Amino acid sequence: MDSIYENSDIINTTISSDEKRSPFKGNFTEEQESERKVSPSKWTKGLLILLGLTLVFALGGLCALWILYNNKLADFKSLNEQHIMVSKQLAAQVINNTVMIREQEELRTNYTRVREQFLLLGVDVTLDPNTAHPYLILSDDGKQVRCGDTGQKLPEKPERFNNSVCVLGKEGFSSGRFYFEVQVKGKTEWDLGVARESINRKVQIILTPSNGFWTVWLRNGNEYKALSDPFVSLCLRVKPQRVGVFVDYEEGLVSFYDVESSSHIYSFTGQSFTGKLYPYFSPSLNYGGKNSAPLIITPVKYNK
Repeated sequence: MDSIYENSDIINTTISSDEKRSPFKGNFTEEQESERKVSPSKWTKGLLILLGLTLVFALGGLCALWILYNNKLADFKSLNEQHIMVSKQLAAQVINNTVMIREQEELRTNYTRVREQFLLLGVDVTLDPNTAHPYLILSDDGKQVRCGDTGQKLPEKPERFNNSVCVLGKEGFSSGRFYFEVQVKGKTEWDLGVARESINRKVQIILTPSNGFWTVWLRNGNEYKALSDPFVSLCLRVKPQRVGVFVDYEEGLVSFYDVESSSHIYSFTGQSFTGKLYPYFSPSLNYGGKNSAPLIITPVKYNK
């Protein structure tokens, strides 16, 4: 019995001794708690990464906004410069238009005063049949021209117009001043003016100064235009029955007047002429007899 108690004491003593000698259980718990306190959790790491990415994206967005702002600022500056340029161009155009209007008004006012001087500058214009388009019919005296219904068989000449129904005067002018008058009564369409000798007569012509023509025309019975670059619509108080054409070669001036109402129609100013200038005439097409009246070169005379 005593032996059993002794063995039991030995076992208890051994267990108690082993518990005292083995610190494993208690030490493991403390290390785990220590790691839990020192090491961040997975949620903390994820939050830090998210914050970092947010900061990167925020900086990227700010950079993009800065670039966009600079681009918009550059566009604004460019638009502002264009606006300034357009404003200057419009101002220059207004000034040019104002000057042109003043010149036209001055010429209109001066016409009555200088009308008598034109008598001294009047020239005897005769149409040149060698330049006439085959559809044009000239009078025997070379003072009238109208458009026929069919083309005539005429000899081919380098000076003849082949594609436009027009004709030139025989005499050209390379200096000085000259004046002539043309009756346009009863017509719904016509072209009048002067043309440079070197114009191309074998193609469909375009009546502009850059092509060597200084003209005005009538279309559709009541539409008048000066054929400048670009064309200028003319508002005439009365329908001209006789048109006067005045040229000052050295001054670069071609002016048109309504003879019977003693009023100015239009002037090409500041032109630069080279070579001879010839009086230019086009009665336009016949249109089935609606525009059959001829253009008639009339003697220059004062109309009181």
